Amino acid sequence: MKDLLIAGLGSSLMLTTVSFTTHLPGVVSWWSSHSAVAQSPQKQPALQLRLAAEKQVLTKDQQGKQQVNWQTLKGQAQVKSGDILRYTLTGENTSDRPIKNLTLNQPIPKGMVYVLKSANINNKDAKITYSIDGGRSFVENPTIKVTLPGGKVATQPAPATAYTHIRLQLPSVTAKTTVKAMYETQIR
Repeated sequence: MKDLLIAGLGSSLMLTTVSFTTHLPGVVSWWSSHSAVAQSPQKQPALQLRLAAEKQVLTKDQQGKQQVNWQTLKGQAQVKSGDILRYTLTGENTSDRPIKNLTLNQPIPKGMVYVLKSANINNKDAKITYSIDGGRSFVENPTIKVTLPGGKVATQPAPATAYTHIRLQLPSVTAKTTVKAMYETQIR
């Protein structure tokens, strides 16, 4: 497999009334955590967002058992087809008031495939949904219709290659707290 330099990846986060976009200029400075403060025009509490990425590195211990480690990607990070990347999205409510009805949309970068069931968030009230139509609609378990031999149409779970976005919906982020979400993608 040829080495592939990930360039021009983009990630965006959409808050309820604010759009926040991080553009990855050739991976160089992006792999170190970026942060931004998102605040709506109505002077709602500030939310500091950070997005970081790590590459899965498989090793074997002394007994020959496979170990999974995560290497932070920095500088001119090179990845190749088949590599798995883990994204960590951290949101910190730096204010003294709760943030209500927070929605974060995270696109699956082009050239990557979402690793099914890898998304999780450390907020028990959060809801994770997915889009397979470019972010126009979101559901918990995306499905597709397929035509079977004989012409019958059946509904099946959408394949990982169909996923385009992950949406995190949080009813409330209490004051002075941090929420953390993670998901994995595999390079095509």
